Amino acid sequence: MNDTERTFSPGLKGVVAGETALAKVDGENGRLQYRGYPIGELVERGSFARVAELLWTGEWVGDAHLACAAPLDEAIEVLRRLPRSVSAMDALRTAVSTWGAVTGSLWPPTVEQARALTSFAPSALAAFARLRDGLDPIEPDPSLGLAEGFLYQLRGERPEPAAARALDAYFIVGAEHGFNASTFAARVIISTHSDIASAVAGAIGALKGPWHGGAPAEVVDQLHQMGSVDQAEAWIRATLQRGERLMGFGHRVYRAYDPRAAALRSVAESQAGVTDWLDKAVAVEEIALRVLAEFKPDYPIKTNVEYYAAAVLQGVGLAPNLFPATFALARHAGWTAHCLEQAEANVLIRPDVRYVGPAERSLPA
Repeated sequence: MNDTERTFSPGLKGVVAGETALAKVDGENGRLQYRGYPIGELVERGSFARVAELLWTGEWVGDAHLACAAPLDEAIEVLRRLPRSVSAMDALRTAVSTWGAVTGSLWPPTVEQARALTSFAPSALAAFARLRDGLDPIEPDPSLGLAEGFLYQLRGERPEPAAARALDAYFIVGAEHGFNASTFAARVIISTHSDIASAVAGAIGALKGPWHGGAPAEVVDQLHQMGSVDQAEAWIRATLQRGERLMGFGHRVYRAYDPRAAALRSVAESQAGVTDWLDKAVAVEEIALRVLAEFKPDYPIKTNVEYYAAAVLQGVGLAPNLFPATFALARHAGWTAHCLEQAEANVLIRPDVRYVGPAERSLPA
């Protein structure tokens, strides 16, 4: 079969590139399940530690505890040397690479490696954030869960239970989402028999792109640019007329309301201290959905997870420049689970490509 007879799908859209038992993403009906459990139920009754163990092992461990790990001295030294202008995503990617170099995490990946790397990442990010502000890193408290411990290492004091619970819920909904760009990147790297740290570092690189992991911070900026709710509709219309994207709306997979957005909206509504901001977000969402339906009557565009992720992350007091990297902390569970799954029945991921360049020719005289 020649190249012109082969099916070609730009961006691999609609191409089934593998099988997974980790998450079922039902875009048409707006449903998401981790190993069969609905995301709403996991947020309501679970914790990030239990969800991570579910993804890694397939088992629901009711007393699972996942704490932040002490950052490696070598990683702290590397982070100290980075310019303060470096983005948090670049710093996290560098720290993960250092972790891999120091621990020597060889192929195949293990559950123990997945736990260790997922526990290390929040401490590394918190250390970078403090070093950037001229402060010393804080040692983790092993009695705290991962989300609570991350906030503690950022600020040096235990967070309010509501804030810790809100961030834990965000970690749950961000943990896994099928063959998205960063997860697929991680599986490609693992398929070459590379190590889990290299796979996660590559995934962070993919997530760094604003079309994948940067949207929550842009949602905050977008809501500030709109001004008051009364000005929102004019701002939205002008944005769409310029052909620009409205951040927090639309998804490659979901044609119905993103179930992760629904779960996080409930969490955001329960947060103290963000009432005015949340009221504005809810009002703007209603306007945006109405205008989007007018502009795209044949293509449903609904609220996605980034919209209410912005509300939750704003509510727990994180700086917007930490939003993408905090998303990466959550996604460590899914990335590493996919590394484990890929390694179980590994096949090198190596798709074909269609050549569209010049025909064979000779160099000029």
